Amino acid sequence: MTEARFTSKEGQKVPSVSFPCREGESWVTKTTDEIFTYRNVVVFSLPGAFTPTCSSTHLPRYNALAKKFEKHGIDEIVCVSVNDTFVMNAWAADQEADNITVIPDGNGEFTDGMGMLVDKAELGFGKRSWRYSMLVKDGVVEKMFIEPDVPGDPFEVSDADTMLAYIAPEEESKAPVSIITKPGCPYCAKAKTLLGEKGYEFEEIVLGKDASLTSLTAISGRETVPQVFIGGKHIGGSDDLEAFLA
Repeated sequence: MTEARFTSKEGQKVPSVSFPCREGESWVTKTTDEIFTYRNVVVFSLPGAFTPTCSSTHLPRYNALAKKFEKHGIDEIVCVSVNDTFVMNAWAADQEADNITVIPDGNGEFTDGMGMLVDKAELGFGKRSWRYSMLVKDGVVEKMFIEPDVPGDPFEVSDADTMLAYIAPEEESKAPVSIITKPGCPYCAKAKTLLGEKGYEFEEIVLGKDASLTSLTAISGRETVPQVFIGGKHIGGSDDLEAFLA
C-alpha cells in the first residue's frame, strides 16, 4: 500500500517560523507566535498568487465571508503561499482582499514544516504549497482540510464554505453575489439595499471604473444596470432581483 503523501497535523503545533514582510517602505518580521498564540486563526494555503483558482475563487470567497468567521470567534484569516512579500502584497491589492492577511512563505519553511511542500517544477513553479486549509487555536491545529492527492490542482475541500460549515454548522452560507452598477443609479441603490436586507454580501463592479458598457453587454446580454449575478447565475435588474428574492 502506498503511503499517503499528505498527513493531517491535527492536534500538533504549527511550525515555528519567521516571515520577512514588506509593509510600505519598511521590512518587518512576522512570527508564527505573533500570528497564532492565544488566537483563533483560519489559514488557507495555495500554490501561488495570481494563479487562476486562487484568484477567482479561493481567496475571494474567504474575503467575502470574513465577517461571518469573525462573528464565530475567528481573530484572523491568513493566506499562506510560497511567494515573496512583494508578489503577495501586489496580489492582495489587486484582489482588494482587505479582510485577509497574506503571509509570504518565500523560502517554503512553514509549508515544509506542515508537510505540504510539493515540487511543481514541471510547471516552472519550483517548490510550492499543496492546497489546504486549517483552523488553528492558540498555535495548535484543530482541523485540517487537505485537498485530495490527485494530479493537477484539486479544489474540493479547502474552500471558505467548507471551513465555515465546520466552525458554525448552523450558519447559513449565502451564494456569492456580483452586481454591476454605475454611479448615481437609483435602481442600483435599490438592488444593493435588497441584497443587504436578505443578508447577501456582494462584489460591486462599477461601470467606468471596473468595467465598460461593452463588458456589461458581453457578460449579461443587456445594456442597463444594475445586473445581478448570484452563485454564477444571471438574475437581471432590480425588478428581477426583487422577484427572485421574493
